[in-house]
Amino acid sequence: MSEANAVIPVGELNKRARQILEREFPLQWVDGEISNLTRATSGHLYFSLKDELAQVRCVMFRSRAQALPWRIDNGQQVEVRALVSLYEARGEFQLSVEGMRRSGLGRLFETFARLKDQLGTDGLFAAERKKALPRYPRAIGIVSSPQAAALRDVVAAIGRRAPHLPLVLYPTTVQGDGAATSIAMALQAAAMRKETDLILLVRGGGSIEDLWAFNEEVVARALATCSLPTVSGIGHESDVTIADYVVDLRAATPTAAAELVTQGWFEAAAEIASLYTALGRAAEYRLASAQQGLDMLAPRLIHPAMRLRIAAGSLNLLESKMKASVAYLVGRRQAQLNQSALSLYRGMPRTVSQTSRISLLSQRLDASLRRMQANRLGTIERISGALSHLNPEAILARGFAIVRDENGHLISDINGLTMGQYLNLRMASGDIDAGVLAIRPG
Repeated sequence: MSEANAVIPVGELNKRARQILEREFPLQWVDGEISNLTRATSGHLYFSLKDELAQVRCVMFRSRAQALPWRIDNGQQVEVRALVSLYEARGEFQLSVEGMRRSGLGRLFETFARLKDQLGTDGLFAAERKKALPRYPRAIGIVSSPQAAALRDVVAAIGRRAPHLPLVLYPTTVQGDGAATSIAMALQAAAMRKETDLILLVRGGGSIEDLWAFNEEVVARALATCSLPTVSGIGHESDVTIADYVVDLRAATPTAAAELVTQGWFEAAAEIASLYTALGRAAEYRLASAQQGLDMLAPRLIHPAMRLRIAAGSLNLLESKMKASVAYLVGRRQAQLNQSALSLYRGMPRTVSQTSRISLLSQRLDASLRRMQANRLGTIERISGALSHLNPEAILARGFAIVRDENGHLISDINGLTMGQYLNLRMASGDIDAGVLAIRPG
C-alpha cells in the first residue's frame, strides 16, 4: 500500500500536523487583542488573540504567566511571543505563548535603541563629560512632579540623613503628552537660577510607556547641557532610560539617589560623633592624669599658715643662737682681757712711773670693749628687727588679714570667688566671718 493511501489514526495525524507547524513557524511576535480570557486553577491562562480579520486560541502556562509584571485582562492590545502549535487532543490550532508585552513596545524598544545609538555617537554618554558631585552640597534641586510619591520618598530620605540641607523643587509633569518638554524646561530653569549645587531627576516606577518621557531626545539634550551635576533616580533598579545614560550619576531608585547625594554629610555626622567620643575620652584621660599627679604632689604641699609657723620657729631659733654666740664671744673676750690684765699686772714694773700709762691703757681697753659690745648689740638689734618683719603676727598687727574660704583654703586671688561666698578673715586681734558683696578686679 502506498504512503498516500495509508490509513493513519487521528492522533497520529494531529501529531504530524503539530510537528510541521512548530518546525515551519519559529517563535514569532504576534499582535492582537485579548478576549475570552480564562484563568485556570492550575495557574495557566487561556485566551483568544484577535484582530479585525481573525482570531486564534492561545495558552500561556503558569511559569510564564507568573513572570508578567502586570495583570492582563480582556480588551488589552498586546504583542505575544509565541510558538505556533496544535493541541493534539482536540485538533485545535493554537499559540503557545512564551512572553507578552503591551502592544507597541516593540516599536518603542526600536526607537529607544536607535536614539541611544545616536546620542552615544554624539558623545552624550562619554565618561569624560560627566561632572563630579560635590561631597558636601549646600542645597539640592529636585526636578519631579509635586504629586509624585517618589518626591516624598526623596524628601524623607534627605530629611533623615541631612536635615539641614535646603531643597528646591522645580515642578514638572513626568508622564503623558508634553512631559519631556516640561522636564527639559525645569532642568534649564534649575541650571539658569543656580540656587543649588546639584539636581535630582526623580520619578517612581511604571511601564515603559509611563517612563517614556525620560527617553526623549529633548530631555537628553537638556541634561547634557546642564551646568550643574545631575543624578537620576527613575523607576526601579531594572528600569533604565536614556536619561540614566546622560546624567552624571544614575541611582537605582529615587531613595537611592537621595542617599547618594547626602552620603558626604551622612558620613561627616558619623565622623563628628566618633571624634566627639574620642575627644571626650582624651579629656577624661588628661583630667585623670592631672588628678593623679595632684594626688602625688599633695603630700609635699604645706599650708601657708604652717609654713609661717615653721619660719617663725626658725627665726626664734636663729635669734637664740645669735644671742648665745654674742654672749659667748663677749665672755671670751672678757676672759682674754682679764688674762691680759693679769699678765700685765704681773709684768708691770713696780714703779710709780708706769701707773699713769697703765691707767691710760686700761681706759682705752674699756672703751674698745664698749664699742665692740655696742656694735654687736646693734647688729643683734638689726637682725632682730629684720626677723620681726617676717613674723606673721607682726604682719597682721600692721592691718593685714589672712583670707580663707569655707573649706579653710587660703584665698590669694579674686578669680574664682562668687557673689555671696563665705569667707574667714584672720586679723591680729581675732577672726571675722564675712561674705562676698562685690568683686572689683584691680
